[in-house]
Amino acid sequence: MTQATSKAPSGILALLGPTNTGKTHRAIERMLEHASGMLGLPLRLLAREVYDRITERIGEQAVALITGEEKRIPREPRYWVCTVEAMPMSQQVDFLGVDEIQLCAHPQRGHIFTERLLSARGRLETWFMGADTMRPLVRELVPEARIKRHPRLSQLHAVGRVKLGALPPQSAVVAFSTPRVYELGERIKARRGGAAIVMGALSPRARNAQVALYQSGEVKYMVATDAIGMGLNMSLDHVSFADISKFDGVSQRELEVPELAQIAGRAGRHLNDGTFGTLFPGRALAEPVNRAIELHRFYPLRQVYWRNSSLDLGSLDGLIRSLCELPRQPAFRLSEQAIDLRVLRRLADTEIVRKLATTEQTVALLWQVCQVPDFRQLTPEVHGKLVLEIFSELIERGQLSSEWMRARVRAIERPDGDLDLLLTRMAQIRTWTYVANQSDWVEHAAAWQAATREVEDRLSDALHARLVERFVERGRQLVTIEGEPPISGKGLFLSPFESLRTRYGELLAGSESPGKNGGFVERLIDAPFERLHLDAQGRMTFEGREVGKLMAGQSLLLPEVTVLLPELNAGERRRVERRLRAWSKDLPEELFGKLRHGELQELSGAARGIRYQLEQHLGSILVREAREQMAALTEPDRQGLRGRGVRIGRHVVYVESSVTEFALTVRLALCSAYTRRAAPVLKGEECVDLAPGWDAASYAAFGYWAVGSRALRADTVERLSSQIYRLALNQECLPEPILGMLGEDPGTREAWLRALGFRFSEAGEVLLPKSKRRPRWYRRRTSA
Repeated sequence: MTQATSKAPSGILALLGPTNTGKTHRAIERMLEHASGMLGLPLRLLAREVYDRITERIGEQAVALITGEEKRIPREPRYWVCTVEAMPMSQQVDFLGVDEIQLCAHPQRGHIFTERLLSARGRLETWFMGADTMRPLVRELVPEARIKRHPRLSQLHAVGRVKLGALPPQSAVVAFSTPRVYELGERIKARRGGAAIVMGALSPRARNAQVALYQSGEVKYMVATDAIGMGLNMSLDHVSFADISKFDGVSQRELEVPELAQIAGRAGRHLNDGTFGTLFPGRALAEPVNRAIELHRFYPLRQVYWRNSSLDLGSLDGLIRSLCELPRQPAFRLSEQAIDLRVLRRLADTEIVRKLATTEQTVALLWQVCQVPDFRQLTPEVHGKLVLEIFSELIERGQLSSEWMRARVRAIERPDGDLDLLLTRMAQIRTWTYVANQSDWVEHAAAWQAATREVEDRLSDALHARLVERFVERGRQLVTIEGEPPISGKGLFLSPFESLRTRYGELLAGSESPGKNGGFVERLIDAPFERLHLDAQGRMTFEGREVGKLMAGQSLLLPEVTVLLPELNAGERRRVERRLRAWSKDLPEELFGKLRHGELQELSGAARGIRYQLEQHLGSILVREAREQMAALTEPDRQGLRGRGVRIGRHVVYVESSVTEFALTVRLALCSAYTRRAAPVLKGEECVDLAPGWDAASYAAFGYWAVGSRALRADTVERLSSQIYRLALNQECLPEPILGMLGEDPGTREAWLRALGFRFSEAGEVLLPKSKRRPRWYRRRTSA
């Protein structure tokens, strides 16, 4: 893929409208037209879904993923996919987008979205995507924004109440409490064989496994909370509300019509129409509500939540006053329900916090710790105890020690127990994953990030297994955890897991922990780039198993992939294929390194032409093949190319990163896939004899220059040419090692020397090229 180039500035766009209008899709496409960009998304699950979509297209080395609990940041990312709270606002990008901007009206999170609406901007372009109810507020708060609306791609139709037994396939039943979700899942299992379970309390890994169960057709139904309402794309034909009221953390209340519409809009994706209704014998939606959802007409929002961002950290009381400063605009409503502020107020009333938070640094630290999310969904009093525990340890010791972290993780790492216990542990480990990702808080932070993620993965696998056991008909689905006996009709049996000690050394010594990551598929999907291996024939291996193979694609640099794991079900196969495709998109980065980075405008047409040729030829070209562009290069062009890792020699122009041993393997694999031929055996040698059936042009794609029956690696050509020139200049004979590199056959040796620009005297001596200064011995010979 060629480097994206930035578009001309086009200001701020508010893309507002109902669900299934392609808002997020359009934002992704627009971002990728720019050289850099950032997307802020409302959920960790949605951020991971968008990250997967983007990396499948352009690879993982160009994209960073940042949430409160997960950070995947390659060396030089150009695009950032984040939860809205985790957006690194100091990072300057050309394009910036924030999704579900109507969450400005959310009592707990709204002030973050409002802050992004007011101040988050891309250098060239900014998009805000969300419901049409934000239209008047966007006009008031961001008057320079253009507002655009797209119609829904499919229609929604109300169908009233439907009995559980009459639900059509591809249906989602929505409930708003865990016990209610369990009840409905078991009823669907008894009537229809099974259901996938999707809740906000699940980790992305467990949620993806459940969605894969549904998307692959292994179950036809889904029971979900409102977690499916925020842009998670699934093939649903019908959404049925089991309840139309929910507990919002403060009180039990009726769902508002826009909330119902947001969830109902998951039915009917792309051009397929969808239906919605309620579950019999529950209450039916009122006819005006049905009409409003069908026509996407709702009362506009009049206020958004706001919180002062200019904080007074000089004292505890000053911090609270600044956080509670009243807004000066009628459109703003003070955010007082956010859990971080409620915890801060309670802790400020305690004597111990008053003693510890006395300086600007300690007050700032307390406020940072108060922002640890309450994944356990407990009261501010209970969550405040955890915040106080962390804050006190940080003040007293400067960091959370490994012993301190070990004691807390050890208590929750076991993957046994029932669903409720596993969900509780999941919420707890998510807390410690978040803490571990605050690198300056934790001793050996990188190791603890890996360790807590390891525990979360193992809990996720166990949680998925329990969900399948409980909500999928026995005999229909067999779930195994690697290294463990399968789930049987009598229930789930788990033997003790090996320690994480082997992976993290002393970090978790003495603990009984999950050890290996969950299943092989999950480890493959989450593995870093370097854990997968590629051979010259395009075979991809992971943990010693062949998992896929490169196949001919639309171009040499864009191969397709095929999965070589026949035991996978349809959902697993799709996820593995996505990962391998994303991984394969990064292979050209191993060849080109910095060549694709930076703006093109600073280079002349000649330099851009050389860059293009280098990309098309996998990193190296002969000087004679780009003679016109070479002649037109200016000194700034040469410096610009050198800064991108390009070496311009007498005979070969090549990207330094394209001639490493792994890069040469990548070149062989890409050529093998595109030509559908088995590549010759090369291991990065400096000089080789041509294999039968492969010509000089083929070896040029491999990274070699072939003359006669002998081929030299691109960088070796330049090094060897310089050595021969120096020897000839000093009237020294060519040593046998150099002659050996040029081949055993005298004719091949002479052909190579002539190709390098050297000539021969009548006596067979090597002479310098005509364009170079002749050595003294040559001048004496001719004058005589």
